[in-house]
Amino acid sequence: MSSLTLVRRIAARPSIVFEALATEEGITSWWGPEDIPIVSATADVREGGRFRVRFRTLDGREHECAGQFLEISKPVRIVMSWQWIVSAEPPEEEAIISRVELSLRPIDTGTELTLVHADLPNEASAQRHERGWKVSLEKLLRDFSQNRT
Repeated sequence: MSSLTLVRRIAARPSIVFEALATEEGITSWWGPEDIPIVSATADVREGGRFRVRFRTLDGREHECAGQFLEISKPVRIVMSWQWIVSAEPPEEEAIISRVELSLRPIDTGTELTLVHADLPNEASAQRHERGWKVSLEKLLRDFSQNRT
């Protein structure tokens, strides 16, 4: 199994960052690359609650991920299962259930966000997910710098 870890610093309090991570509106604004917009997102953000996010590529193909919230510790931690439901790349990843952990730590300048995506089947999968999460986190940082100051 493989995993990835990404750390970003955000100029906002953990409680504000947590809302961007744990609401349908927040998820819709920052998940996924620019060229693969979200067409729908549902999130029942509580332990045992589920989420489902559908993306559409510019050529019309749809991808969907879903999972369950395993741990919610507002405003410092979210742990969820992660599974590609529709059109995973490569398709065999649809059978894989991995784990995403989002941890928020207060720092002098705001919040340090650590994202860990674990239980991925191999290094190639970790690299694909890392590319996606990096772009998503850049959108999150841009959102905070432009709209939440």
